[in-house]
Amino acid sequence: MKGLTLNCMDRKSEAYELVRLGLKNDLKSHVCWHVYGLLYRSDREYREAIKCYRNALRIDPDNIEILRDLSLLQAQMRDLAGFVETRQQLLTLKPNHRMNWIGFAVAQHLNSNGSKAVDILEAYEGTLEEDYPPDNERCEHGEMLLYKISLLEECGLIERALEELRKKDAKIVDKLSYKEQEVSLLEKLSLFEEAQELYKKLLLMNPDNYRYYEGLQRCMGLYSANGLYSANEIDRLEALYALLSKQYSTSSAVKRIPLDFLSAEKFRQAAENYIRPFLTKGVPSLFSDLSPLYDHSGKADILEKLFLELEHSIKTTGGYPGSVDKEPPSTLMWTLFYLAQHYDRRGQYDVALRKIDEAIEHTPTVIDLYSVKSRILKHAGDPVAAAALADEARCMDLADRYVNSVCVKRMLQADQVSLAEKTAVLFTKDGEQHNNLYDMQCMWYELASGESYLRQGDLGRALKKFLAVEKHYADITEDQFDFHSYCLRKMTLRTYVQMLKFQDRLHSYTYFRKAAAGAIRCYLKLYDSPPKSSVEEDEEMSKLAPSQKKKLRQKQRKAEARAKKEAEVKEESNANAASRSGKRQLKPVDLDPHGEKLLQVEDPLVEATKYLKLLQKHSSDFLETHLLSFEVNMRKQKILLALQAVKHMVRLDADNPDTHRCLIKFFHKVGSMPAPVTDAEKLIWGVLEAERPAFSQLDGKSLFEANTLFLEKHKDSLRHRAAVAEMTFVMEPNKKKEAINLIEESSNDVVPPNGALGPVRRWGLKDCIAVHKLLGTTLDDYDAASRWKARCAEYFLYSTYFEGSQSSAVPSSSYHQIHKLPQNGPNSSFADPSAFSLSSNGNVEKCDSLKDLVIQ
Repeated sequence: MKGLTLNCMDRKSEAYELVRLGLKNDLKSHVCWHVYGLLYRSDREYREAIKCYRNALRIDPDNIEILRDLSLLQAQMRDLAGFVETRQQLLTLKPNHRMNWIGFAVAQHLNSNGSKAVDILEAYEGTLEEDYPPDNERCEHGEMLLYKISLLEECGLIERALEELRKKDAKIVDKLSYKEQEVSLLEKLSLFEEAQELYKKLLLMNPDNYRYYEGLQRCMGLYSANGLYSANEIDRLEALYALLSKQYSTSSAVKRIPLDFLSAEKFRQAAENYIRPFLTKGVPSLFSDLSPLYDHSGKADILEKLFLELEHSIKTTGGYPGSVDKEPPSTLMWTLFYLAQHYDRRGQYDVALRKIDEAIEHTPTVIDLYSVKSRILKHAGDPVAAAALADEARCMDLADRYVNSVCVKRMLQADQVSLAEKTAVLFTKDGEQHNNLYDMQCMWYELASGESYLRQGDLGRALKKFLAVEKHYADITEDQFDFHSYCLRKMTLRTYVQMLKFQDRLHSYTYFRKAAAGAIRCYLKLYDSPPKSSVEEDEEMSKLAPSQKKKLRQKQRKAEARAKKEAEVKEESNANAASRSGKRQLKPVDLDPHGEKLLQVEDPLVEATKYLKLLQKHSSDFLETHLLSFEVNMRKQKILLALQAVKHMVRLDADNPDTHRCLIKFFHKVGSMPAPVTDAEKLIWGVLEAERPAFSQLDGKSLFEANTLFLEKHKDSLRHRAAVAEMTFVMEPNKKKEAINLIEESSNDVVPPNGALGPVRRWGLKDCIAVHKLLGTTLDDYDAASRWKARCAEYFLYSTYFEGSQSSAVPSSSYHQIHKLPQNGPNSSFADPSAFSLSSNGNVEKCDSLKDLVIQ
């Protein structure tokens, strides 16, 4: 008992010693083993806790508390066979307890035995009286019945499920779930007429639910997963939605869905009818709503022409074409707002900036205009100016957390990390940035700052941010523990099973994938360029002049003193807060704020492999996963694993330039290996010879021929030409000039746009930056890199990387006139965020003149 108490006081080492001492005094005590398991469970050592519980059950096999605790851990660890066994034992010991019946049924369901789960639930229902449930248990009983019907549906017993559903209608409280379950069963039984009527009833309840419209189309045989319809189907769909628009006149969805299948003049007319009310009302999200239409051939051109006509009409007549009514002045501003985003989407940044500047000149007080201009500048390649515009938008509404977050993200993209931290701290508790953002699991911030640190070469801080995201996912996995008993008790069984399935695929989500990939890239860089040892640093120090040594030592001492002082201040403030509240200190001081200890790993590739395995298990359908696997395994000399990665890449996207690079690199590396000597090497060599013909790109061809054929197939793509050039140089270093010519001969012809308002270039900014880095590093040709930079500066006028003439990299006042920025330069924020604070009532305190001017 003392060990349990000390464990709750965070004195864990003492707690373990005491509990082990208790076990030593009485090894056959189930209480001691149970408490030992509780200690392990509190430390998330679930496997050790399960061992302790099993030892306790050997001594007292019918202890219900231990069995219940064991079942929770088995559900957490997905020991489903053990979970079934434990829940069955609990039901045998206490059959009059409802939760034991439900727990046993759920265990069978999770163990892929749905029919057995149905039998258990029916046996439980047989124990109930006719007038069950009482009023206070109607909701819970109804949930159990819906869960049972979903089980019948999952087992393929559709008719029985429908019969059971209608039989228990009076006992099911959740009528919306009842109708959704019923219509699902009717569809599977091909009772489409009944299903149509039911979908129409559901639409009366929620006329903006897209799933209901999709279901109605399925029942009428008018649904296509790829969005392709015949002319007859389009006519029928048009008639259907014309009828539905009369029935559900207030619905936005019934007007938006036809835009997906209509084409040509009918699409234009429907789009105009849909767009006009949104422009009049001033809905900023209109472009986001219509952006999926840009993936449909020709619809972007129709939208462009439509909006230009609307703009012209509003400017000349003050109203829409064919309308005598005058529009409010804001309609023109929102039309320009949309057009700016439209041209941004099409890569016509000059036109986009002209439109958004015109909108700002029209109404300079709308925050969304500055946010969109910031996004356009980011896409155009000027992250510094984008951060400055985002900061201007933030200063216009200092109480808006979303605008603040967008500003922080732009600052991180511009590698202004310290300024981003000052800005983010405005919306954290007590102004303590790191702990609060970490406690809030603010993963977008950690990923963005991690990427920024990685770009700047600060691997320690980058790793710290990426691993913080991985820790959040571990916490989310841990968070499910309390729900194992809670959901069974509250009968939220359908949601509980969905939550478990969500947890099983948790590590496949985007944020984890980005964090794991970022961590792996850090470890790869750490392996390629390991940090200098103290001996090497001393040697370098000895080469410096005495004055330089003195300055360096002073700088190091100041940095150490500053870090120590910050840690002491944080520790003291935490201690004071804990003493005032009477609670123990929950947040220990971070002993490695800059991630320096994370760099001190013996083998970075071993650490990278931990995250690579998670990606391979949960994100195997992404090319990046196998690209990282190739890079790691080639460095580890794991030839067969690298071959496996190449095969996966070819399966996913054989025409991708990265796939081509890895394929050629691999077999070029294999071709340069010495002849096999040992039996293991001969076995590997045999596998490689057998697998090579499986690649169609290499079957009967040399690597040079495969490289040439790849170029012929993708000669118009800059990315593919760069990949071919790099592989040409890798295979034959003496052909460097030929490789460079391959890149420089690439054409960036102008594609004439329909609107004729600006050029649409074939090259992308990111691709051009990658080519420049390739010329300067891998091909190691400074002159070629300089020529490429000068060439790209003409195409990407706003790119700071290429120092375009209209970018913030050009130190001229004309830049500030173009972007309407203050003359103190875009590298500084418009307003120092540390110069103000938000009071408890949301008012802004201590604002400078610029902020006062903006607010006024």
